[in-house]
Amino acid sequence: MGDLRAGLVGYGQMGRHHARVLDALDGVELVGIAEPAPRDGRSERIVDDVEAVIQRGIDLAVVAVPTALHESVGGRLAEAGVHALIEKPVAADVASGLRLAEAFEASGLVGCVGHIERYNPALQEMRRRLADGELGEVFQVTTRRQGPYPVRVEDVGVVLDLATHDIDLTAWVTQRGYADLSARTAHRSGRQREDLVAAVGRLDDGTVVNHLVNWLSPLKERVTVVLGERGCFIADTVAADLTFHANGVTPVEWDSMASFRGVVQGDMTRYAIAKPEPLAVELAAFRDAVLGISNDVVSIREAARVVGVAEALLRSSASSATESFS
Repeated sequence: MGDLRAGLVGYGQMGRHHARVLDALDGVELVGIAEPAPRDGRSERIVDDVEAVIQRGIDLAVVAVPTALHESVGGRLAEAGVHALIEKPVAADVASGLRLAEAFEASGLVGCVGHIERYNPALQEMRRRLADGELGEVFQVTTRRQGPYPVRVEDVGVVLDLATHDIDLTAWVTQRGYADLSARTAHRSGRQREDLVAAVGRLDDGTVVNHLVNWLSPLKERVTVVLGERGCFIADTVAADLTFHANGVTPVEWDSMASFRGVVQGDMTRYAIAKPEPLAVELAAFRDAVLGISNDVVSIREAARVVGVAEALLRSSASSATESFS
């Protein structure tokens, strides 16, 4: 069998990364890129729209256009019999996401979504260790995702663009669903949509969750902390580092500390883990799902549920009420 013929719809900041990885991906040939106004001139692979990419005879495609266009572009690919990976968020609302899921399912195609944090080696290692019970009972998950405003984002706020990463990774690493969430948002930079959100809630086993997300910080931070009865894991997904801070077991002789009845600081371990590029792992998983080798991808229905939680955060902020999930 020859290489799978791949198309790319959207050649902005994220699309360029997809093109770079697709060009290096074994068993895949990138044959068409839809971008009506390329910044660096035209090449034989660059065409005007998704229709022209489909006409190249593609087997699979990556969709990296603005969120508002995901349903129309993804739906056209499903209609044409093309497997697709759609960048997150899968759609601007749950209804659109579910229509996309139905379109790909009805056609028997692989339809998946680029929740790239699932492919970050630090979070993959954290999930494995949590599943093995290394932390014992989990008490709390805290995420911090902040940095400057990305000029690539024009049609959604920070909740759909960034907080969806934390919603998905929290449920994925703990293998739990959300029970309830309450949120507050702010508009501090003069843009139409929210640029800051703080959320608190619980997973369905009672684990407390906190998400702090913004586009206002000069410091870029991507941190997930999972606290449990034996200590805490800290994943820095920018550096792909995972550390473990153990509860102390050495007796404390300092009187003022010895009277404290909580945990004390113990050893810190920074795990040595392989660090492949998450986008390369994600696109290889997409390729393998198309070939029927494995199914390690994020389904459109899963991604639509993430959008549902994001919508609940926005409703909570507007109403000042806690949103519950059945």
